[in-house]
Amino acid sequence: MKEQRWQDWINVLLGAWLILAPFLGIGGISDVAAINSYLTGTAVAIFAIAALVRPQVWEEYTNMVLGLWLILAPFALGFTNLAGPFWNQVIVGLLIGGTALGVTMQKSTPPTSTPPTAGHGHA
Repeated sequence: MKEQRWQDWINVLLGAWLILAPFLGIGGISDVAAINSYLTGTAVAIFAIAALVRPQVWEEYTNMVLGLWLILAPFALGFTNLAGPFWNQVIVGLLIGGTALGVTMQKSTPPTSTPPTAGHGHA
């Protein structure tokens, strides 16, 4: 059975939000902030859908990097003066990175073992 996580569904929705946000009044629809929003949102959604179809830890690491990019993009691309796109991408970047980090931490945590019971050859 395939393991589906709510975090992947959240990242699909956040990717879709990034694609739609410029059309819903969060900045312009053709400036550098919007283009970054479209491209990064598409990538986030694709990797989140891939994680739903066939979960792989590298997909989560990719979304962590994309989340970090969204936080840094307003500074790197020069749209810190656009409050709507700036805060939208920083907040969504934190959410995407956080959900992906949460999944990777769940995957890297070893399962808890139950202590051996008496009488089974353990001294």
